[in-house]
Amino acid sequence: MSQTIKVGMADLKTGKDTDMITTLGLGSCIGIALYDPSTKIGGLAHIMLPDSTAIKGSNNIAKFADTGIVELFNQMIKMGAKKPRITARIAGGAKMFAVSGNSTIGNVGERNAESVRKTLKKLGIRLVAEDCGLNYGRTVELYCDTGKFLIKSVGKPVKEI
Repeated sequence: MSQTIKVGMADLKTGKDTDMITTLGLGSCIGIALYDPSTKIGGLAHIMLPDSTAIKGSNNIAKFADTGIVELFNQMIKMGAKKPRITARIAGGAKMFAVSGNSTIGNVGERNAESVRKTLKKLGIRLVAEDCGLNYGRTVELYCDTGKFLIKSVGKPVKEI
């Protein structure tokens, strides 16, 4: 039976077959979808921050690019996905607020995207498409039966990457 699986902020979930996994309101956050087309196993993480080592006392591994992607990958492997077939798509990483000077707060979206790319490379997962940056929020949907990754934004056409 197909179901819609909702991923909250600083959260990650997996699904398979006819499941659809979605996360809302990606601003500077990154939505990262991992997918194995043979097993139709997919996963989606809503990454808030680039680096778990920069913040003390946070035990939510889904919040960070460096730990959340590894956890999502490991959960998919346990479900039967195979590493050589898994690909990644990412969306988000917007610059939502104008910040003067060289503040690192203003470019957290850019740092998130960079950290996600670095973590994927370290894991040996191919990044096949991305829709990052600019200054608007996104909602994403991953369809496990086809691997289709849709991006929805207010006032813009639906985009598939």
